[in-house]
Amino acid sequence: MAKQPYDVRTEPDGTWTVFDKVTGLPAMFDGATALGMGVEEADVLVDLLNACDRSDRKAQETQ
Repeated sequence: MAKQPYDVRTEPDGTWTVFDKVTGLPAMFDGATALGMGVEEADVLVDLLNACDRSDRKAQETQ
């Protein structure tokens, strides 16, 4: 299974954050910090960020 650098976590206030598993910091997307989201929004964003990362790694391998 390929490494997935992003994951989601629930916050004490019940919102969700997409975070970088290496740094533990919230992910950035389109200039915004990925926190304070609903679960559905966080799930979509984490899938998108992990897919972008996979695509970037594949592109680097072919260079």
